Amino acid sequence: MQIFLLATVISFLVAVIISPFVISFMKRVKAKQTILHYVQAHKSKDGTPTMGGIIFIIAIVVVSLLFFVRDSKLAVVTLAVMCSFGLLGFLDDYIKIKQHQNMGLRPYQKALGQLGISIIITIFAYNSNLIGSNIIVPFFGMELNMSIWYIPFTIFVLLAITNSVNLTDGLDGLAGWTSFVYLTFFGILLFSVYNSSVDLGESSQIIYEQRNLLIVIFAGMGALLGFLLFNSYPAKIFMGDVGSLALGGLLASISIFSRFVLLMPIIGFVFVVSALSVIIQVLHYKRTKRRVFLMAPYHHHLEKKGIKEPKIVAIYFIITLMLSLISLTFLL
Repeated sequence: MQIFLLATVISFLVAVIISPFVISFMKRVKAKQTILHYVQAHKSKDGTPTMGGIIFIIAIVVVSLLFFVRDSKLAVVTLAVMCSFGLLGFLDDYIKIKQHQNMGLRPYQKALGQLGISIIITIFAYNSNLIGSNIIVPFFGMELNMSIWYIPFTIFVLLAITNSVNLTDGLDGLAGWTSFVYLTFFGILLFSVYNSSVDLGESSQIIYEQRNLLIVIFAGMGALLGFLLFNSYPAKIFMGDVGSLALGGLLASISIFSRFVLLMPIIGFVFVVSALSVIIQVLHYKRTKRRVFLMAPYHHHLEKKGIKEPKIVAIYFIITLMLSLISLTFLL
């Protein structure tokens, strides 16, 4: 356990140390967030530096590579997925900054990029002897072989989680704190799985693969905590799409590679709420020209109801934490 805690502490320190430099650089190159005209409550945030996700991406990658030993295919691919989605988000942010607007890549461009990454990762997972087409059915102690249906299912999961985290990134610290709890949950769960593998004398490949994936998770926890010192209300820097898409890719990869993907809708319940609220709003408005929510995603609806931003973040954090604790009670 010490090595994982050490990875957490070092990634936290890396994030804290580089954050002021990244914030200063983003200010210098005028990489600032343009607030949508209809989000009046956030008008005071206009001009806040963005693309802060670079901070935790750097911290996670550097610390992970520093601690990897032997077999680390799943962990390396996890980092690659995070960076790939992060690069797509970087292009989106860059266009927004360059054109001084809130519209970056066109929807079809972003969708094609995400789909391409998702297909590549899904094929890797399906053909991997460490993953295959089996997923774990939580709470029942069984596995489900999805056969060829694993491919469309996993592509959907990657796209769903990535975009849900992206939609949740609408308030200071919201996506960061909920993702931190998500990572902590998987860190505890997979540490238990890792210990069981050691006790059962599993092959060294499996044990090292699990160990290195845990390194990424714990490095992610530390990096997010360091970033949240500057991203929590009032934020000195936003994570931007480079951060939210990278974070979504990271959470999705961990869910898929651990084969506990069915836990995502439970632990990531607030992400599901963000996505569903947008889908419901759009479909209902197209059909009736009337809105279900005052504004979507749902956290903006709560803002319109008069609930303060820090309290909304606290509510989302507590919900995610409680769902994690309840799940761990039945899983461990």
